[in-house]
Amino acid sequence: MTPQTQTQTFPVDNLHCGACAARAEAALLKLNCVHRAEVNLATGMLRIEFDQGPSHLLQILASLEEAGTPARTETYNFAIAGMNCGACSARIEAALNAVPGILSAQSNLATKTARVTTLVGGPAPSAISGALAQAGYPAELELAEQPATPADDSTELRRMTLIAALLTLPVFILEMGGHLIPVFHHWVMANIGLQTSWLIQFVLTSLVLLWPGARFFRLGIPALLRRAPDMNALVALGTSAAWGFSTVALFAPSLLPPGARAVYFEAAAVIVTLILLGRTLEARAKGRTGSAIRKLLNLRPKMALVIDGDTLQERPVADLRAGDLLRVRPGETIPTDALVTSGESYVNEAMITGEPLAVAKAPGDAVTGGTVNGAGALDIRATAVGEATVLAQIIRMVNQAQGARLPIQDLVNRVTLWFVPAVMAVAALTILAWLAFGPEPALGFALVAGVSVLIIACPCAMGLATPTSIMVGTGRAAELGVLFRKGDALQSLQSVRTIAFDKTGTLTEGRPVLTDIHIASDFDEASVLSWVAAAEAHSEHPIARAILAHAQSMGLKLGAVDAAQTLPGYGLRAQIDGRSILIGAARLAAREGIALPAEVEFGPGKTPIYVAVDGKFAAALAVSDPVKRGAHQAITALKANCLRIAMITGDARSAAQAIADELGIDTVISDVLPDQKAHALKDLQAGGAVAFVGDGINDAPALATADIGIAIGTGTDVAIEAADVVLMSGALDGVVNAVQISRKTLANIRQNLVWAFGYNILLIPVAAGLLYPATGVLLSPMLAAGAMTLSSLFVLGNALRLRWVAAPHAAPDPSKPTFKEVPA
Repeated sequence: MTPQTQTQTFPVDNLHCGACAARAEAALLKLNCVHRAEVNLATGMLRIEFDQGPSHLLQILASLEEAGTPARTETYNFAIAGMNCGACSARIEAALNAVPGILSAQSNLATKTARVTTLVGGPAPSAISGALAQAGYPAELELAEQPATPADDSTELRRMTLIAALLTLPVFILEMGGHLIPVFHHWVMANIGLQTSWLIQFVLTSLVLLWPGARFFRLGIPALLRRAPDMNALVALGTSAAWGFSTVALFAPSLLPPGARAVYFEAAAVIVTLILLGRTLEARAKGRTGSAIRKLLNLRPKMALVIDGDTLQERPVADLRAGDLLRVRPGETIPTDALVTSGESYVNEAMITGEPLAVAKAPGDAVTGGTVNGAGALDIRATAVGEATVLAQIIRMVNQAQGARLPIQDLVNRVTLWFVPAVMAVAALTILAWLAFGPEPALGFALVAGVSVLIIACPCAMGLATPTSIMVGTGRAAELGVLFRKGDALQSLQSVRTIAFDKTGTLTEGRPVLTDIHIASDFDEASVLSWVAAAEAHSEHPIARAILAHAQSMGLKLGAVDAAQTLPGYGLRAQIDGRSILIGAARLAAREGIALPAEVEFGPGKTPIYVAVDGKFAAALAVSDPVKRGAHQAITALKANCLRIAMITGDARSAAQAIADELGIDTVISDVLPDQKAHALKDLQAGGAVAFVGDGINDAPALATADIGIAIGTGTDVAIEAADVVLMSGALDGVVNAVQISRKTLANIRQNLVWAFGYNILLIPVAAGLLYPATGVLLSPMLAAGAMTLSSLFVLGNALRLRWVAAPHAAPDPSKPTFKEVPA
């Protein structure tokens, strides 16, 4: 049978010329499922005809990505009502994935949200929310920048729990008090009577079910009718079974077999009260899992002091514009990203970078919105406002990471999707088994066992096991200055076996200084340095800045640059004062056929730079880049975690090996061009997963190639965009923190899952009566409700332990003042 085909049209990016369009079409036509692909360069649209199939569109998108012309997508966040357990989460994803045009859908039980990615021009948000409503989960579109923090419904839950408890207490005392205290039983029989006691229990229990317990029926019954039962359905079935049997026993006892007359009103009432109490505690605990986002949001000041001529005006931060001149008084929060124009102070950046040390700020230095000024006043000029600020980007990244679903969650979702129906089947089999083989009154035993099975099962614990740990773990990481840009990096990082570092700006300060100058006899030092400095004046490379700074300190007049060309991985070529100047590594001299003198040697740890003028060797310069503070401690800590350490650099072997020897690095790969770093990483990947740590534009390919890319936050935007993990400070402590947070979070998730699945595997048979033949003990539905509540609370409490994970590594410099010790 010929598969059915479908045609879609959607926009793609990076179409700059006809070659781009042709490359995209060629990549698509290689796929067996694609029959026709036409790219319109003018409109940037792709029209494609392909075989229908659930995986074909994903193959097409992957092919476009590899061709460098990715499809344009958009992401929506929805707040979802009625999402109460892992089964709900799985059904929501199933409903979303059934909507044509949705590429991916991830639900999060902890925040009661779903993130949906579609092609641009795909299904509208209204269509997506309609599909969710049809599945029984009303949804509301959230603003893109709105953080997905857990909805706080603890106030309403607390009120309902209190009402349920007040109504349940008399029921519990009347029924259970007589069992515990025989004198009380005789008093009830003499003064109230059995029938009246049961009637009071009936009235109060009915109120419990109809008022605070109504939520379970309001959500559970429609779920049953949709044949998609959830935790609410289990509670509704269990409590209504106990209430229904008791009501028959009270008003129509002749319908029951002899000896089976008994009431279980207290079980129904106590179950509702305990589960409401559990959900109240869950809501409070879930609220704490989102504390990191709230802390970040609270960093945003409301008002700013704007300098308007000779006056100061207080203005809402939301009304600021780039270029506004602001004043920050001592102790105030800096309102937005800016450059210091006047004044000097120390700024506490711990809330952004995780670094405990205050940072000195002077005119020309950048400051970040949300950090706290020290003892000096600063005048600053806003460079970014609103959603363009660093703080807003951090909030966005943390929000995305917290809403991510790790690969391990897919298995959990598949299990929970069938868990509730399986529990209902086990409950039905339990009832039948007790009716067939149980002692008299068999009906009473069957009811108790069946209700206990329904109530003790806990898909909530399964559903919460992963997302709560992710939320708390990524939140704590953000407090330590580590941002997981991609949620699955949290799981992947813990399996890394090798960490490879770039050298310049990563292991070293990235601010080298010129230490040696060797001038050929045919040239003079001042002329050569003026030419070299003039050529390097247009480069942002750290070595270029070191040479320029030295020339400026000598007061040299720079030559006139007629032309300049960067030679990536080699150096640069320039025309200055009518002369042809070559500046770069030894490989540049070798490529251009320039002979280098053998007697020129520099000490270890120094990077040689060779200069040729008009095709003739003119000078050899050496620069040295000091190792970063704390780098040795970080490398030692990583090796203590059984990680292999490598360094990949374009520097000469001697300079790279000197740094490696100083830091104790295992493997050194030197003299590597930028595009070769990715190949070097592939060689390392033969020994297991590899993380790469870098900061520069030339590190972007390596960051993308590595299993996990870790970008130093003080580096370039290109490097950060290519990375999976971002370290907000330049300190290498963050690498250790990232690895430790990843390992602790995944260990926490495994603990939660072992508990959640182990709890159900062990206690469902106990609830069914497995221990009764040997011990004569049958689990009460009330105890089942308590156990179920404790199961969810254990998962939440275990996840919350991650909030107090200490920074695994910190190397403060005692010579620098902390925020509390700023100078007057």
